[in-house]
Amino acid sequence: MIEGIDPVIHVPKRLAAMAILANAPSASFRFLRDHLRISESDLSKQMSTLEAAGYVRSTKDGHGRGGTTTYRMTAAGDQAYKTHCAALRALLDGVVPQQQ
Repeated sequence: MIEGIDPVIHVPKRLAAMAILANAPSASFRFLRDHLRISESDLSKQMSTLEAAGYVRSTKDGHGRGGTTTYRMTAAGDQAYKTHCAALRALLDGVVPQQQ
């Protein structure tokens, strides 16, 4: 594996969600679903994976259909995202560390 590439973040749907959260203080479930153009169940799965990794935190306001789930990137998520992006940039620029 290339150093710095995070397999949790690297999945395209999770990478896109992290990109949104890196550029906003928070995002609602609905906003993410609409912008990523994925089903609610798929988004729930992707965000649960990011939350389990400690990269995002969710808060719920209300219950049932009227409730809102909001996501924020954690400090650990911010650092992991920046490291992942730097590794992708290095890879795209042709700077791949030698395997030892």
